[in-house]
Amino acid sequence: MANLEEVFRLAGVPTYTFVEPLRYGAIKVAVRTPGRCVVLEGPSGIGKTTTVTQIVENLGKGGEIIQLSARRPADIDMISALPDMGKIGTVVIDDFHRLTDEVKSKLSDYMKLLADTSDEHSQLVLIGINKAGDQLVQVAHDLGLRIDIFKMEANPPDKVEELIAKGADALNVRFLDNSQIANAAQGSFHIAQVLCHYICVEAEITETQETLTEIDVSVDVVIDRVMADLGRQFMTPSLVFAGGSKIRREGRAPYLHILKWLSESDDWSLDLAELLRLHPEHKGSIGQVIKKGHLEALLRDKSEVLGHHFHYEPSTRVLSVEDPKLIFFLRNLVWRNFTRKAGFATDYFKGAYDFALSFAGNQREIAHELHNILEEREVSVFYDHNEQHRIIARNVEDYLGPIYRTEARYVVPILSAEYPTRIWTKFESDQFRQRFGEEAVIPVRLTDVREGFFSEERNYGGLAFDPAGDQTAQLRAIADILCARLEEDREKADVEADEAAQVEASAANDS
Repeated sequence: MANLEEVFRLAGVPTYTFVEPLRYGAIKVAVRTPGRCVVLEGPSGIGKTTTVTQIVENLGKGGEIIQLSARRPADIDMISALPDMGKIGTVVIDDFHRLTDEVKSKLSDYMKLLADTSDEHSQLVLIGINKAGDQLVQVAHDLGLRIDIFKMEANPPDKVEELIAKGADALNVRFLDNSQIANAAQGSFHIAQVLCHYICVEAEITETQETLTEIDVSVDVVIDRVMADLGRQFMTPSLVFAGGSKIRREGRAPYLHILKWLSESDDWSLDLAELLRLHPEHKGSIGQVIKKGHLEALLRDKSEVLGHHFHYEPSTRVLSVEDPKLIFFLRNLVWRNFTRKAGFATDYFKGAYDFALSFAGNQREIAHELHNILEEREVSVFYDHNEQHRIIARNVEDYLGPIYRTEARYVVPILSAEYPTRIWTKFESDQFRQRFGEEAVIPVRLTDVREGFFSEERNYGGLAFDPAGDQTAQLRAIADILCARLEEDREKADVEADEAAQVEASAANDS
């Protein structure tokens, strides 16, 4: 006889439902090899800690193992002191990615010493998130061949189904569709446990049944209930993360995009450097919050809300989720509704740039400051000075032409007396000239330029800039107007999307 909470556990190490993950045998050999240090890395909820615990018990060393966690402040001093403690036996350090770089460096040096001396009385087993081993190798690059690093990825469906079947046998029940539960768990042993627990509660199965009992509750029925319960835990941190340090409705919502990408990640972590290579259109927004340390600052400044859920490693630019239930929550969100709740329109910002600046060299100081002001507001701006590394060795006209023709939502030419006389501004204006009629060009006209200097541009509304006035104050006012235009565009796109959805729903009902 077993109770439901003992079989499908919502927290802690499983007993009835332990399943050997892939490479279990290799991990076991490494753990039982004297002096051989081991690193287990991978997303939360796939069974890293459970695997080590099970191996230790199978080896009959349960009472000899010291288990420490970087999450427990009381353990930090002991972890730091391990290299000076002599024969330590086998020590397991969970969540070691949360240790400071100083402590990681000490552990790396210690692991090299243990490997080089083949110490049979001391061993470290480190458990961390994706690329945790990379962090160690970075602080001690010659460590790589001295330790065993095992990357534990999302579990295949057959392994998750094995867990479900073990739990069902312990309770003497049969689920409607084990594969459906496994698919919903998306490779996480922990999520599979949670879903099975909720299904059993819904079916009023609280302990082992005397006779085999069929459960006709599908996983779809309980997902809404699971989401409601998880929402109480994760909605606030998700909204705080999505909003960043300050919600800028005119901006490109970089933190919202990061969160969405995180929900779509196969291994519940993001290599942000790699993602920006795949999505260069976000380099002006997401690239900036990474490059300038804003993401790191957000997680630090709002650690009380976000610290238990997200971990960012600046050295590898990897953002990870600490709790598999959070990933499940993000993957099952209605993102359109969440986006609005976070304070943004649901326009997902087509095009690489919101604005492309065009100016003669004499106005570079003006363009540079306007670029910085807009970038502060998380708006994506094409400014040639930031693109030099991409332009070199390429055909400049081929590179610049599409930006001014189509890739920027708006072109902002700074119309000075020098503007019509420069080769590159003539080329750029030739690319965007036809966009005046598309309401996609917003001229900034210097007031010291004589009337009639420009031709058809005078027929379109623009903004004035007085070179003799307060430059910063004027540019901030111009940025306010530009951003208000963006915000209005996105609200309009939201209304149009709602209307289209209503038409589609009406057509579906009529059919």
